[in-house]
Amino acid sequence: MRISELNGTNSVGYYDRLPEKLVLEGYRRWTAGFETGSIIPWEMTWGLYSEVLGASEAKRAIAELSQFIRVLRHCASCQLRAFPFDSHHVCREECLTLGLISGLQNQDGLLLDTCLEAIACKRRCDDVADAARNFADTLADFGQTLLPIPIHAIDIALNITRRATFH
Repeated sequence: MRISELNGTNSVGYYDRLPEKLVLEGYRRWTAGFETGSIIPWEMTWGLYSEVLGASEAKRAIAELSQFIRVLRHCASCQLRAFPFDSHHVCREECLTLGLISGLQNQDGLLLDTCLEAIACKRRCDDVADAARNFADTLADFGQTLLPIPIHAIDIALNITRRATFH
């Protein structure tokens, strides 16, 4: 799925928005660090966040990102997948992650619930929601609010089964 399919905007413009880039690339890079055991993706995350937010704010945002990804990995109902860094495509789990944060920041309960139910095991949805909320609130505190994502975009992501290259 192309990023533009999430909310109907131009994919380059959407991807270039800093809030979306922080969430998507943060997810991709932090997940890759866990998967590979390498600190290089985490250093790349630090570089992105400190460039966008400044060092002090990056510390707080990365702490919340790290906790969110850690909880998500533990509570996910499926393996977390991701496209390579800087890709202009998003996979199911990336759509759901963007949806979680957007739903929280834009007070879209239907979007939030749909994404939670699709990505987290039922008994751990509250844990994922709490960690996502802390991350979303931290980004919002720094003026990084995602655009609203229409629920139909998440429905499409949940119903598409395409073969793609993931980490």
